Amino acid sequence: MPCGGGLIALGRLCGRRKDNQARVADQRVFVVDSEVTVLEAVGKTLGSLALEVTCFVQAKKCLERLRSEKCDLLVADVKISDMDGIEFVSNVRRHAPWVPVLAITDHDDVPTAVRAIKAGAVDIVEKPLDRSELAGKVMSILQENALTNTCVDSPLTPVETRVLKLVVGGKTNREMAYLLGRSVRTIEWHRANVMQKLGVDSLLGLIKRAAVLGIIHLNGEGEHE
Repeated sequence: MPCGGGLIALGRLCGRRKDNQARVADQRVFVVDSEVTVLEAVGKTLGSLALEVTCFVQAKKCLERLRSEKCDLLVADVKISDMDGIEFVSNVRRHAPWVPVLAITDHDDVPTAVRAIKAGAVDIVEKPLDRSELAGKVMSILQENALTNTCVDSPLTPVETRVLKLVVGGKTNREMAYLLGRSVRTIEWHRANVMQKLGVDSLLGLIKRAAVLGIIHLNGEGEHE
């Protein structure tokens, strides 16, 4: 399979979908590995789950695409040719914090696995890859995403939307109170409403949810516009 421009595009392999597959069907997965044979194996495994899979042999190419395209999960080998793998995971968490990372490490390489988790990976899969294990971990992560990314039942009010953008921008409750001309307690109330309506309980979850729903738009530096 050719690697033109550092990118391999793998089409969807559609078959009969199981119930758990239907929940994550058509979600998009980026895969980064310098070994083309590994890319092909991972791509075929994930494609059989009815996922849209795009593979890269260069981490830098992947980062460029992450800044402008939708991605629901990144599967990345920590041993890549054009960038330190742990640094790559850190860059992804900084520029696209809403994208979960599943890191690929060598068998029994505990120190590297620990470093990958500390850098922001949500889970680890070891080489040589077990396709069933890989598929299971990918499905688990994407199913959690699917639950997080369902539509908001109650729309945000204009004030709540403003509070959301200020929270993502790093403003404290006191700073938001000053900017919006409201009390700190009122800001806390609006902030709690935003978290409840978006169904999240952390700042990272809030950023991801708001970006996926199009409430905020993030630039290449991971900041909202």
